[in-house]
Amino acid sequence: MDEVRPTSGAQAHGLVPLFPPGLQAIYGECRRLYPEQANPLQVTAIVKYWLGGPDPLDYISMYRNVGCPAQDVQEHWHYVSFGLSDLYGDNRVHEFTGPDGPSGFGFELTFRLKREVGETAPPTWPAELMQGLARYVFQSENTFCSGDHVSWHSPLDNSESRIQHMLLTEDPQMQPVQTPFGTVSFLQIVGVCTEELQAAQQWNGQGILELMRGVRVAGGPWLITDMRRGETIFEIDPQLQQERVDQGIETEGSNLSGVSAKCVWDDLSRPPEDEEDSRSICIGSQPRRLSDKDTEQIRETLRKGLEFNSKAALPPINSQKQSHERPQSRKDSLESESSAAIVPHELVRTRQLESVHLKFNQESGTLLPLCLRGRLLHGRHFTYKSINGDTAITFVSTGVEGAFATEEHPYAAHGPWLQILLTEEFVEQMQLPKEYSWPEKKLKISVLPDSVFDNPLQ
Repeated sequence: MDEVRPTSGAQAHGLVPLFPPGLQAIYGECRRLYPEQANPLQVTAIVKYWLGGPDPLDYISMYRNVGCPAQDVQEHWHYVSFGLSDLYGDNRVHEFTGPDGPSGFGFELTFRLKREVGETAPPTWPAELMQGLARYVFQSENTFCSGDHVSWHSPLDNSESRIQHMLLTEDPQMQPVQTPFGTVSFLQIVGVCTEELQAAQQWNGQGILELMRGVRVAGGPWLITDMRRGETIFEIDPQLQQERVDQGIETEGSNLSGVSAKCVWDDLSRPPEDEEDSRSICIGSQPRRLSDKDTEQIRETLRKGLEFNSKAALPPINSQKQSHERPQSRKDSLESESSAAIVPHELVRTRQLESVHLKFNQESGTLLPLCLRGRLLHGRHFTYKSINGDTAITFVSTGVEGAFATEEHPYAAHGPWLQILLTEEFVEQMQLPKEYSWPEKKLKISVLPDSVFDNPLQ
């Protein structure tokens, strides 16, 4: 904390202060909540990220929160990260962009863990969990939003707990802060069971979080994670599924617009040796890439298409208008209502296909009913973006504007981006997940083992 460094950012003509302003602003918010804990326990990155270390978060502070008996909030440990926002303002980690926009990625993570009887110090495993999420953000440049879900597929504390996934929401106590390097908000990690994650996918994360706030053992008003919780909110109150979730899916559909997935597609209209036009991921050629300007505009148009009370829209292929709403160096989360599915970089001439074969791994395949019932039947779109390359598959309904797939030519491709237009009548006939082949429509879908996608030569 006592280092002095030259800077090219906010302090371009001087030295970094002994206590960097970005760090000081977050500490100030923590001191507002915990005036009696001026020196909390901290987990510190041994080698800072900006010195080549593996952990992006410089610090994770851990506070003891007495809860709020008036609101039936139990005592817990409160974890706060430092490093997703710009702490220093000298470009060592984040590009300095001034005070008017987001600071760094624009947020820090928090986590509230139930304090067990007799515990005198907070467990440190949540710090590694937060570092793992931060590594994902830094490596992918995908930011998180309130309502997002994170499929973790493992107990968060490496125990036998049913809490194996996460939802994200605004921290109930910490207020956004303004720093010389931009604004910082605080997103709280909430541990959830698999059934609760699936309900969030099929409906929306905010709706499930609201249900959890009403169930004390599932989190209560401040959404405190209890790793010993053995029941889901639907086992605690079975009527929640039918009266709230199922009704919400039927009336509102799903807010999940797309996911990163293991998926490929084959053009069955052409012989497999036609490498120039075949867009299967198995083809080893490297695609050309869109400019940053076009990529950002496509992403912004998709984002706008997800807003409620407006008609869903896909982007035009060639756009002259550039979005200036957020820095181009940051991507949006792929799994949230307010964000867009990341589209492939290569968009070339449109090709109409006669027959296609879609392939998904098991986890991706389980989302097909959500895609059809929760999205397409509500006039929306849903994208599978391959984690192994630029390949993407977007299902669109007839109510989506700007799609290059049409009812006359329902299968169309721009480079590795495939669009499938399915009418409402066809969706009603599909009866997923029992049936995966529709010869009269010349459509075939396969759900395959992960190993097929891990070996691109298969």
